[in-house]
Formats: sequence, structure tokens, C-alpha cells
Amino acid sequence: MTTQDATPQIVFACVRNGGRSVISRVLAEHYAGGRVRALSAGTQPGEHIHPEVAEVLEKLGLDTTLERPELLTRDTIAASTMAITLGCGEECPFVPGVKYVDWPVADPGGQDEATVRAIVADLDVRVRELLVELVPDLQLPPSVLE
Repeated sequence: MTTQDATPQIVFACVRNGGRSVISRVLAEHYAGGRVRALSAGTQPGEHIHPEVAEVLEKLGLDTTLERPELLTRDTIAASTMAITLGCGEECPFVPGVKYVDWPVADPGGQDEATVRAIVADLDVRVRELLVELVPDLQLPPSVLE
């Protein structure tokens, strides 16, 4: 088992923490097999994750029952190796020394199933590429979309 210090931590951040960041976190945890710790948070977290997001992820065999919107804090970012921003822009706290990457991805909230699936597919590719970059020897399982 790796130590906390040796395990990269990624925080996926958006505004409501109900869609893009949740999708990214769930996919990262699924594919990383414990080699990366993934968190998600929002600058203005909502009451719950978007039901259309939960429905699509559940259909792909990914459990969302424990997903709850969390407030993005400076401490959360500071404890992370990398912060992936998904539409929170300048509202995301900046912490020197943490690598920031912005993923311009559409908001799935209130969208139809086909649109949500397209957003999941986009994030699936991005998350898989990110994990291979962070953990080069990671043997990725097949995509949940295959």
C-alpha cells in the first residue's frame, strides 16, 4: 500500500459540484484503482448532484450514492498535487505550488441524456489521459463507455 504522500491527489472543481467535477472524480477513482486520490468540490456547492448526471453514471455501472456537493477550500487545494478547474474560473482559490489545469467542458446540469453522455465521454478521455500522465505505469481498465 502506498503512503498518502506517495499517492497523487487531484481535486476536480466546478461551481455547484453537481456535474462535471463529480463525473471526473468518479471516473478517476474508478480507473485509478487506488493509485490516485480524487476529490471533487465546488465554489458554490449545490444541495445534491444533478439527477441526470447520477442516472448516466449509474447506467455505466458507476456508483454515485455517496456523492455530496462539498465546498472547495484553500486547504483542499493545498493538500492536492493538481487542481482541475471545470468552469469555476477566478472563483477557485489559488495556492502556489499546486498545478492548475482548466478543462473547458459544458455543464451537464439540466441537459438531456445524450448531452450528458457526450460530456461524460469527453471527461472520460481527459481523465484517462491525466491518470496515465500522473501514474505512467498504471494499467488502465477498459473505458466504461466501451
